[in-house]
Amino acid sequence: RCNLTGWWENELGSRMHVSEVDTEGNFSGVYYTAVSSAQKPIEPCPLVGSQHLDEDGQCTFGFTVNWKKFSDSTAVFVGQCFAAEGQEEVLQSSWLLREKVDSLPSDWKATR
Repeated sequence: RCNLTGWWENELGSRMHVSEVDTEGNFSGVYYTAVSSAQKPIEPCPLVGSQHLDEDGQCTFGFTVNWKKFSDSTAVFVGQCFAAEGQEEVLQSSWLLREKVDSLPSDWKATR
């Protein structure tokens, strides 16, 4: 069964720590990104999310990271945890990043 609690690292070197997942699937933690286009130094930022608690352990999840400590952007991640018998759990996810822009006409370039 998939358990998101603990430390995770992606192929770019970003890491996150997920605190204990409660009985409803809610969790919080800290994200340590290894990549940023912000001008300020990177700092760890809070995350909050929810995990679908499936009996087969192949759960879906989503979480939001507020980059408030060094950027005016917010990111959302959605994915699924794969937990094969006797193997390490693997998270597969996609993300969207929303950067603050100065005006509505600039909206087209705000999300990637």
